[in-house]
Amino acid sequence: MSAVTSAAAPGTELPPGRMTYREALRESLREALRGDERVFVMGEDVGRYGGCFAVTLGLLEEFGPERVRDTPLSESAFVGAGIGAALGGMRPVVEIMTVNFSLLALDQILNNAATLAHMSGGQLAVPLVVRMTTGAGRQLAAQHSHSLEGWYAHIPGLRIVAPATVADARGMLAPALASPDPVLLFEHAGLYASEGEVDDTPVALDGAAVRRPGEDVTLVTYGGMLPTALAAAEALEAGGIAAEVVDLRSLRPLDEATVLASVRRTHRLVVVDEGWRSGSLAAEVAARVAEQAFYDLDAPPERVCSAEVPVPYAAHLERAARPAVDDVVAAARRTVG
Repeated sequence: MSAVTSAAAPGTELPPGRMTYREALRESLREALRGDERVFVMGEDVGRYGGCFAVTLGLLEEFGPERVRDTPLSESAFVGAGIGAALGGMRPVVEIMTVNFSLLALDQILNNAATLAHMSGGQLAVPLVVRMTTGAGRQLAAQHSHSLEGWYAHIPGLRIVAPATVADARGMLAPALASPDPVLLFEHAGLYASEGEVDDTPVALDGAAVRRPGEDVTLVTYGGMLPTALAAAEALEAGGIAAEVVDLRSLRPLDEATVLASVRRTHRLVVVDEGWRSGSLAAEVAARVAEQAFYDLDAPPERVCSAEVPVPYAAHLERAARPAVDDVVAAARRTVG
C-alpha cells in the first residue's frame, strides 16, 4: 500500500486556520508530543515511512525514534506493548493500519485494555489511544475496507470516537489522551484529503452534534457517512423536505439525548451507517429511538447500510455496496410519505 500525500501541494498551502483532515490529525499528534513527554506514537511504518496514510509524516525527524516508534508487523504485540506502557504511566498513541487488522489485536483490546480497570476494582487505568483507518471507497478490497466500529462500540470499558470533520480530527486527541479509559479513534479513509476550518474550541468525547437543522426528518450518521448525509439533506431540501443531520461523533457512549431530541422535533428517523445492517450500530440507534420515543414517531425508522457482502475491489461494485446519496434520499422520502 502506498503512502498518501497531503492534499495541499507545495505552493498551494491552505490559509491559516484551514487544513486537511490528515494535517489536522498530524498537528494534534505534534501538539501532544510537544506538550507531554509521556506521549509517544507507535505502529507499523509510522516513523521512516510517515504512516501508510501520511498522518505521521515528519514526526520521526522532529521527535526521534524514542517518541515515534516503528513496530514489527504484529498488531497483538504492539497493542499489548501500548497497554503495558499505559499501565506504567505513559500515554501511548498506537496506530493500526486498518480496522480489519485490528482484529489481530482483539484479544488485547477486549480482554486487557477494556477490562483491567474493572477487574482491578479501579486500581488500574489504561490511558491508551488506538488510532485506525476505517471504511471503503479507495479500492483497497475486502481486507482493508470494512467498517467495524460498531463491533467495538459493543464493548464496555472502551470509548469509541469517529471524527467526521477536520475540527474534530484536530480536537479529539487531547481529551482522548486525558481519558483514564482506552479510546479507539476511527479515521475514515475517504476523509483524509477533505479540508475544513479548525480553532481552539474544546471537543468532547461523548456528545453528538447537529450539523444541519431541519424539521421534517432526522438523518443520524457518523464518520465517513457525514458528507453523504449532508448531500442527501441538500437534495431533499430541493424537494421541499428539511432534513436535520446529527453526527454521532461518539459511538460509545452514545449521546442518545441529542438523537431523541431531534426525533421528537422531526418525528422521523433515518440512520446512515457504512457498517452492515445485521447487528449494526444503526440497529442500536433505531432500537433506542423505538424504545424511548416510539409515540413521537410518525413513520417506522429507516436504516441505510452497506450491502451485506465483503467490500468489492472493483470501483463500480464498491460504489454499489456502500450507502449512496440516492439511497438516503429514498429512505427519507419513505418516512415522509
